[in-house]
Amino acid sequence: MRKRSRKKRHICCGLLLCLVLLSGCREQGDLETAGEESETGIQIGITFDSFIIERWQRDRDVFVSTAQELGAEVNVQNANGDMKEQIAQIDYFIQKKMDVIVVVMVASEEDESGLIEAVGRAQKAGIPVVAYDRLILNADVDLYISFDNVQVGRLMAEHMREHLSEGGELLQVCGPMADYNVPQVMEGFAEVLEGSGLKIMETEYAEGWLAETGFTATGAYLKTHYEVDGIMGGNDSIAGHAVRALSERRMAGKVCVVGQDADLDACQRIVEGTQCMTVYKPVEKLARRAAELSVALAEGSRIVTADAAGSDAASAGGNSGTTPQEIKVQDSIHDGTWQVPYECLEPTAVTRENMDEVITGKYHEESDIYLNVRN
Repeated sequence: MRKRSRKKRHICCGLLLCLVLLSGCREQGDLETAGEESETGIQIGITFDSFIIERWQRDRDVFVSTAQELGAEVNVQNANGDMKEQIAQIDYFIQKKMDVIVVVMVASEEDESGLIEAVGRAQKAGIPVVAYDRLILNADVDLYISFDNVQVGRLMAEHMREHLSEGGELLQVCGPMADYNVPQVMEGFAEVLEGSGLKIMETEYAEGWLAETGFTATGAYLKTHYEVDGIMGGNDSIAGHAVRALSERRMAGKVCVVGQDADLDACQRIVEGTQCMTVYKPVEKLARRAAELSVALAEGSRIVTADAAGSDAASAGGNSGTTPQEIKVQDSIHDGTWQVPYECLEPTAVTRENMDEVITGKYHEESDIYLNVRN
């Protein structure tokens, strides 16, 4: 009897172990589900390009926490820079009958038609799609939410005009053109430089936002030109690698380097004097607003531009009882085929002079920013 009882206990323990292991397994591609059982039943799927860029982790955390506060559950996916994987993740969200799908588009040179078709499949299934920070061209998304990227370029160029003399020579190391934000930033940068006497000598592109391009492009440029007055980095990671190349030649702090995103290491370089400025984009505000609008879309609201608001109700003979609630945004943007609603947030230039006013204690802690200059 004892042997039989011991054998049963072993079988039960084995079964329990199997159940624990199985419960830890997730469906393929399901990176993370955030939130307890949703009080409202709202399910939001969000797919990120990757988390290589520092700020995306902050975007993710704020988006998820805000959605949870509003009673929604968020399924987070990471495409790891693979367009095909992102398309598969969108199809997975459709299969799971998400209420809203949010896409941080993979910045890739791959054909975007598959992504556009995936967005179309979601909308055909009755699922609104939000393009977060990067516009998906020709997809007619329900909402595009980002910053004024043309203004980002303007702020970079304005700083260079103020701090460089006429005839200054610039190296431009941008992100990939597959990211629609990049030509917008370049547009604003060129607009302000026009007539300034500053000259863009070369332009390089960091495919896939590979930050090391800042190092290789700067090194290659200095081998042939020997000097450079200013470097425009497509983001702070690229700018940081440009500073590294300058440091190897004892030129750091002598060249006006600008970037964007207000990464912690960029803020450290600014107070140290090796990077001149960065553009702060309030990602926490962007992520909160995107979560709020995503929940509103899930609840049946419709995002419209201010001039279009109410037009459908009027054409329907004022049948307001069946018209979904409309949420107005002030802007729209042409995605190459359609005008889509555009929630646009303003960026801010950050230098050593206004670091404490804009960043310290709000985006990064003082002890972290001044780590290398106050010890």
